[in-house]
Amino acid sequence: MDHPPMNPAAPQHLPSFIAGPGQSDWLMTVMAVFLIVAVVSVGLVYLRLHALPEHMAHRANKVQLQVVAVLALLALFTHNAIFWIAALLLALVELPNFSTPMNSIALSLEKLSGRDKSREPPSLWNDLLSDDAEAARHGPIRPAAAPEAEA
Repeated sequence: MDHPPMNPAAPQHLPSFIAGPGQSDWLMTVMAVFLIVAVVSVGLVYLRLHALPEHMAHRANKVQLQVVAVLALLALFTHNAIFWIAALLLALVELPNFSTPMNSIALSLEKLSGRDKSREPPSLWNDLLSDDAEAARHGPIRPAAAPEAEA
């Protein structure tokens, strides 16, 4: 088989990125790998940026960490930047401990009023706010005594 003559206006050689017949296109392969790596890298940076407030809030108390985590998750799913900004600001600000002074005030008022706490039903509010104060006031929890067997 004889090849037809080349057009005189055609260049004598083709650039290296043009694949010949039956050869693989190495430029397309390189660009496909680059595109996959770039998309995964941008996704990792995006998710890492969204998790930044949560990582910053790990030094805070548990409630603050949970609020920051929920705000960051809302920002991730709704694409509202205000939630992420609120989570970031909440992670940066250290919230004061309000429960300890309130428990101290409540215990002082209880002592001043002279009420007998053992006759009143337990309150859910006391369970939520005063974990340490209740333990300090009532002492350590002891297991119930086993019932005596009758002979």
